[in-house]
Amino acid sequence: MLPLILPALLSLSLTAQPLNPYPNAMVASINYTDLSFEQAIAHSQELLLEIAANNLSDQEMTTAIANLVATENGARGFFVTFLTAQNFPLADQPTPALLTALSSSPAIVGELLVKNLAMATATAILHQRAGHGEAAQGSQQVAQRTQTLINELSLPGLPEKLTELEQSLDGPGPYEAFLQRWNYDQEQREAIRQAIAQVE
Repeated sequence: MLPLILPALLSLSLTAQPLNPYPNAMVASINYTDLSFEQAIAHSQELLLEIAANNLSDQEMTTAIANLVATENGARGFFVTFLTAQNFPLADQPTPALLTALSSSPAIVGELLVKNLAMATATAILHQRAGHGEAAQGSQQVAQRTQTLINELSLPGLPEKLTELEQSLDGPGPYEAFLQRWNYDQEQREAIRQAIAQVE
């Protein structure tokens, strides 16, 4: 399985012209159920360009994002694009339309936010060790954006997931296999603990 957050995979600058002159058709014509992870990334890039160009109403944006995050592939593709996007204020200051869309799939979104917070935080440590300052800042930005979404959404079950992640840092727990899979060391685990503590 591909990582939930792929460090330095995307640095989407949303200053280009929108790709689709007919945004309503774009929203309506996608078969979201069958999207692969890679297709979800490509669609999310186009969608963010449309949002940045103010080509979608709040309702159209909510519908498009809600459809994406209704499946795991769609949600992963959306978040890997959205959380790493540059020149995109919505990622730092979520609007009610965005929050409504993400709240439509609390189980999928909540699980991804918890894991994204851990992965981005731990990846920032790796980049810092390697002397890759810009990449470290990018991962820190992803972690901060994820914290903001967690705080703003107040999804059911999310506080419990964060508690389970914290418990798994020191021993058996629901996220033990996840943490072992990425081979996080003590410094990374402590950074994840601090990131959890900063969630309001």
